[in-house]
Amino acid sequence: MINIRSFLVFAFDLAAVLVAWIGAFVLRFNLEWPRAFHAEIFYGALILMVVQLAACRWAGLYRGMWSFASLPDLRRLIRAVGVSVMAVLALAVFDGPWLLIPRSIVLLYPLLLIMMMGGGRIAWRLWKESRLLPVSDAERKPVVIVGAGTAGAMLLRELARSPDWKVVALVDDDRHKRGLELSGCRVEGATADLPDILQRYGARHVILAMPSASAEALQAVTRLATQAGAALFTIPGLAELMSGRVAINMMRPVKIEDLLGRESVRIDNDNVRAMLTGKRILVTGAGGSIGSELCRQLSRFEPACIVLLETSEFALYMIEQWFGEHRPEVPIVRLAGDVKDESRMAQVFAEHRPQVVFHAAAYKHVPLMEVGNAWQAVRNNVLGTLVVARAARDAGADRFVLISTDKAVNPTNVMGATKRIAEMVCEVLQNGPGTTRFHIVRFGNVLGSTGSVIPKFQAQIAHGGPVTVTHPEINRYFMSIPEAAQLVLQAAAMGQGGEIFVLDMGAPVKIVDLARNMIRLSGFTEDEIHIEFTGLRPGEKLYEELLADAEETLPTPHEKLRIARSRAVPDGLYDGVLTWLAQAPQEDEAVRTGLKRWVPEYEPRG
Repeated sequence: MINIRSFLVFAFDLAAVLVAWIGAFVLRFNLEWPRAFHAEIFYGALILMVVQLAACRWAGLYRGMWSFASLPDLRRLIRAVGVSVMAVLALAVFDGPWLLIPRSIVLLYPLLLIMMMGGGRIAWRLWKESRLLPVSDAERKPVVIVGAGTAGAMLLRELARSPDWKVVALVDDDRHKRGLELSGCRVEGATADLPDILQRYGARHVILAMPSASAEALQAVTRLATQAGAALFTIPGLAELMSGRVAINMMRPVKIEDLLGRESVRIDNDNVRAMLTGKRILVTGAGGSIGSELCRQLSRFEPACIVLLETSEFALYMIEQWFGEHRPEVPIVRLAGDVKDESRMAQVFAEHRPQVVFHAAAYKHVPLMEVGNAWQAVRNNVLGTLVVARAARDAGADRFVLISTDKAVNPTNVMGATKRIAEMVCEVLQNGPGTTRFHIVRFGNVLGSTGSVIPKFQAQIAHGGPVTVTHPEINRYFMSIPEAAQLVLQAAAMGQGGEIFVLDMGAPVKIVDLARNMIRLSGFTEDEIHIEFTGLRPGEKLYEELLADAEETLPTPHEKLRIARSRAVPDGLYDGVLTWLAQAPQEDEAVRTGLKRWVPEYEPRG
């Protein structure tokens, strides 16, 4: 069956050969019909049509779609015409008395042929694109693109075919681009001129087309767009674009994660895969923010089974549903249980024999654990770690990974001090009998985690404010949940046992700046959503640390991981902590006294 489209394209190209060949002779003789060259025109046309058809097939010209004709199609066209040029040149050089080809035809014919074949394809694309835009320009939303580079050019071409958007201007800080045009759109100024340009064109939308823009640049554009009352969008990163997972026109609103400027994490997948593939893995706190992301990351490495241990029924249900929808091929075991329950943990390890254990279950909220819940923080964070770690050792697990926190460094609160004791328990077990390797991974706040300030600010903004910040100078380290989970896996894969891995958290972020950025991203100004300072909460300190004063770090093969040399574990800690944990519930002050005994650097702050 003949393809009508292919037949029409084939017929057009043959017609182009004929018109270009005859046209070359007509131009050669000053627009007069060359009566003396009838034979040359007739036989030359026959020869060239056959040659051109073969050349177009050879050059792959018929693989391209006219609706998307572009530079690759032009290159194929030039290759095909080049073959025709060789044929004409041969006719001109080896002509005989029966066939005389004027030398100027060698130049005129290919030029006309390229104009005919290329022009036809471009005209078709323009006509098709005009049909894709049934709405008028007045109905399309005006938008300004920030960035006149490669990404901006790609986005501009995509939006030209969009029925929703009309690009009215470009801005770029490169002064050499000012006044120039990109696909017919003018670079009107620098990012500092954004409010004026938005007002001039009546635009209320800005798209940031700089995938590798710094956090400072993003914050500046966000501030300017907000001042002008415009919504800010961004495009996917270069890594996503190059991988083909997303398209340049898949825009999304700028998120707070973008403004923090965290770079993408690259992990050694081979080492991580060797540690996890075909292994039975246990994750405690599997429904929490860190635990659930760990489970999602683990599922990529084809484990034999992932045991999901969680005390919250709802959280366990949610992570189970995720596996059912996204990773149904990964075997999972859903277990409800409390890490402090020694008999339950013994049953879990005896039945499922996990080879790698990630202990993410913990109480993490500083003010909640500080008042009225201090003993429960000790039991959950210290006893829970001890029970699971000892069960892993007794069952002969290969690795035990404790998820710790930067608040364990020079702690000023109960939560941080309990996590430091949990770290020391693992250090003691590493030096004891058994073959299990114990690793500790310490990092700061993660965006969107349980108890994170981000959801709190979002709720406050949604209710019209005010946004409450404890102190104008308070700062914290932040990273995304996926970044933290990936670095935990990387640390576990490279660990030999007993290390405290410290993640590179980047530069600390002032919480008040975080609040301001979130207000702007929500489309408000600080005059509309106020910020109130409420004072430091119990156990809270202005600045978090990743290393204690007496600690030193050693580099690792991964640039975002270092190994901390911590203070020596106090003599008798293991037995002393066991005795302490066996006592009756204690009041908050008695708990702080006990914590101070085992963590000398702990300085309670009320």
